[in-house]
Amino acid sequence: MSNLVQPHGSGGLKPLLVPVAERAEELKRAQGLKKIPLSSREVSDVLMMAMGAYTPIDGFMGEADWRGACVDMRLDSGVFWPIPITLSAEQALAVSIHLEEEVALVDSETDEILAVMEVTDKYSPDKTLECEHVFRTTDDKHPGVEKVMEQGAVNLGGRVSCLSEGDYPNQFDELYLRPAETRALFSEKGWSKVAAFQTRNPMHRSHEHLAKIAVEVTDGVFIHQVLGKLKPGDIPADVRTEAIQAMIDNYFVPGTVIQAGYPIEMRYAGPREALFHALIRQNYGCSHLIVGRDHAGVGDYYGPFDAQHVFDTLWDGAMATQALKIGITFFCEKCYGMATAKTCPHEDKDRINISGTKQREMLSNNEDVPVEFSRPEVVAVLRKFYANQ
Repeated sequence: MSNLVQPHGSGGLKPLLVPVAERAEELKRAQGLKKIPLSSREVSDVLMMAMGAYTPIDGFMGEADWRGACVDMRLDSGVFWPIPITLSAEQALAVSIHLEEEVALVDSETDEILAVMEVTDKYSPDKTLECEHVFRTTDDKHPGVEKVMEQGAVNLGGRVSCLSEGDYPNQFDELYLRPAETRALFSEKGWSKVAAFQTRNPMHRSHEHLAKIAVEVTDGVFIHQVLGKLKPGDIPADVRTEAIQAMIDNYFVPGTVIQAGYPIEMRYAGPREALFHALIRQNYGCSHLIVGRDHAGVGDYYGPFDAQHVFDTLWDGAMATQALKIGITFFCEKCYGMATAKTCPHEDKDRINISGTKQREMLSNNEDVPVEFSRPEVVAVLRKFYANQ
């Protein structure tokens, strides 16, 4: 009997990937269906469904679940769910599809059929309502708002059967771990309390400090990086992986950290996305999600600790995974080490504030990166990347 947190919704993991033996026949049948092109975000959502990371939902949301997720953070069934998972289509295509019809879901970049969906709902979403609730803004300069506003006029809802995981398993090999695999790995290690650390960047000293605080209070840390589409200027996943592994190998006790990746695409929804990341990590078997400054934020749309405070607004039993809330970390020259405002009594002038943006600037300009800012082994990996840009 596993001591890990149970999957969200308490009905067990619900991967939607069709068994290997049935895929060829299903794919052949899908060739004759109407095809719905998927955006990169919708592709990411299909892949997350395939591996069971979106347990317990079984497809793209109908109108009741969409509205509930937006407004109340609840599915129509009452299950907690803070982010709408939707599939859109242009008006003419949507009109041509009748309810109960099966359609093929196609990656618009590769033309690969990823899934089949039985359409059980068609509706015109209020995009402004969605953005106001999920992103707390309707400013189209916000990347999440921009994505929603670019969607087709009609949402299609229905049960999904996934036929492929794209190229992710081949491209990322051992880094690509599904929820059932991480649960088995944690159990094998004897871990029951696991803290997830979400990242889309290489890890500098502040990130390292957050992870080490988590190691002190749990059995181990799951460094879980974003493999889906990122913003322009972000470091590619293979470079990030090498840099993070260099940090793990040189600065963590062996056996206390696992690095993996997953195919999600960031929505930059700040507090709502922090909740969503915790829900997903519950499916992976993690009891905690490390939530630091401006988790899943972008620009100045959210306060630095809004993503921590939002966890205090949830009702009892909303989800099992909890936030491990940690303040802003920095290097104190008087303490001569990493600290937070709770552990360091010194003044701002004694503190070196560390940010990924500043690190990218120093590397882009071929400047020295202080050891107080980032580990030399990590910097060496990143310098190779920037030298080829």
